[in-house]
Amino acid sequence: MSGAAGSGDSLVAAYKRLLRSYLDRRPSGTRQRLAAELGTHKSFVSQITNPAYRVPLPAQHVARIMALCRFSGEERETFLAAWRAAHPGQSLDEEADAEVDGEIRIRVPEFADPDRRREVAELIRDMAERIIALALRDARTPRRGREESQ
Repeated sequence: MSGAAGSGDSLVAAYKRLLRSYLDRRPSGTRQRLAAELGTHKSFVSQITNPAYRVPLPAQHVARIMALCRFSGEERETFLAAWRAAHPGQSLDEEADAEVDGEIRIRVPEFADPDRRREVAELIRDMAERIIALALRDARTPRRGREESQ
């Protein structure tokens, strides 16, 4: 094995160790759920989380795994940095499959003023809640012209 391949393997092993440690903090059954959601076998999840295996984590699964496992911001940043170090130049759509179980993630950019960032995040959250409430109310309201039998 050449030095370059060896260093690439160690970088892959590094992000696999991170992924395994994050999964170990999740509820029992997370690996099985990942396999089902990714349309793979549980053995594939074992291979992509075991540093002893050379099987890398495919780019198309990265965002989905982070969303399904609900990585914290810090976990996400640390994992992405490690994954990118192991796969330089490979593109990754971080927002792909961001919607999981009805949850939508919106990245709020950093502002010079942290209070402004919190205000923006709160406005987005408030607007989303109002839209959902409106949609639910409209779904329960009978349409005009419908005859109700009693």
